[in-house]
Amino acid sequence: MSIRVLIIEDERLIRWSLRETLEQRGYQVTEADTGAAAMQALESNGYDLVILDHKLPDTTGMIILRALHDCEYDGVVIMMTAFGTIERAVEAMKLGAFDYLPKPFEVDELLFAVDKGLETTRLRRQVRALRRELETAQGAYGIIGRHPEMVRVLEFIRRVADSGTSTVLIRGDTGTGKDMVARAIHATSRRSLRPFVNVTCTALSETLLESELFGHERGAFTDAKTQKKGLFELADSGVVFLDEIGDMPPSLQAKLLRFLEARRFRRVGGTREIQVDVRVIAATNRPIEQAIEQGAFREDLFYRLNVLTIELPRLRDRGDDLALLAQHFVTAYAREFKKPAPVLAPAALKKLGGYDWPGNVRELRNVIERAVLLCDGDEIGEHGISFGRATPHRALADVQQFSIPPDGFDLSQLERLERHILHQAMERSGGNQVHAAKLLHVSRDLLRYRLRKHKLV
Repeated sequence: MSIRVLIIEDERLIRWSLRETLEQRGYQVTEADTGAAAMQALESNGYDLVILDHKLPDTTGMIILRALHDCEYDGVVIMMTAFGTIERAVEAMKLGAFDYLPKPFEVDELLFAVDKGLETTRLRRQVRALRRELETAQGAYGIIGRHPEMVRVLEFIRRVADSGTSTVLIRGDTGTGKDMVARAIHATSRRSLRPFVNVTCTALSETLLESELFGHERGAFTDAKTQKKGLFELADSGVVFLDEIGDMPPSLQAKLLRFLEARRFRRVGGTREIQVDVRVIAATNRPIEQAIEQGAFREDLFYRLNVLTIELPRLRDRGDDLALLAQHFVTAYAREFKKPAPVLAPAALKKLGGYDWPGNVRELRNVIERAVLLCDGDEIGEHGISFGRATPHRALADVQQFSIPPDGFDLSQLERLERHILHQAMERSGGNQVHAAKLLHVSRDLLRYRLRKHKLV
């Protein structure tokens, strides 16, 4: 298939020279002498490479570059200009330009940039194709399901990942997989090589959350001993995932709305405006409409977030996906625990199917993790499935009576059990670390240390 190149340049002689050079290489070349003609040509989105002049009769190259960036163009753009500055070059690179050539330039210089750019385009598309193959074979980035509602979710992920929409809202009960959907959108988009930053809006106080998101200047408050970049700044060109957005404090909602409108912000205590390009994915398990009626959530922020929205189904509404997920988790945890994968007995599957699953997929994962960990044979029976409060392992129930078996004891089981107990405590407390620490009869500092140790925060 012939390589397609679009030249956007208002000077006819330069267009002719570039066309002659590229057609000698066998490339299929299209010309555009205005921004309007360029946008019309780009509607096909079938170009492998765009060569773009900065100054055009009806617009600027930067505006076209931003439009290409917003529509998730997967080729590369080489910019040219006779009025080059370092600031302009930096701005162009931020918007996704692959290279920036000041006029006049040598033909060899251009061809070198074209060769590198086309190789980058080839690699990008190869990576995307391999990712799609992986999705087909193993589920989209860990999202397992054949129920029509889940098929719709997967289709939504593909459409959103390829779109230029900068704001996405994911709604669903606790444990339905909102974070996995957010990561799948990031992983299948053009931003996949850029940062993915996860922020839980309920995990920090209002002051700390503002500082985390927007950063602060030195001396902005008592403990601000140094300047700190916020997560929006650190995630430039990537994704910020705002989990539990429905619980964000009202005063911070107003600042978030201003940021979403302009993609500009000031650090806490700062005066300089900083502009970034981030995709914001928000998630909530709260009925936002009810929160708006109660005055707990801004209606205008909801409308700004509600550009593209996906509702995730509850596990109990997903039919045969329950058994599919259960077997998937059995296989995964058996591999993690380095033991043969047991089989779920029919009685165990019946017990799983008769449960209401208030914690959804997350609760199922925890139940199966415990069942696999405590399974001593090649089958998980009905009694191997337990819900709610975890039943302690008999060997650990009374420390005084425990002795190392003749064939030894795998000490890593204690690590896995500790991780599982931490999971349970955070699940039962709704993510509130203070409540989780009380459940475990430890200090909050000790809980946070152990959560970090097991990479649960």
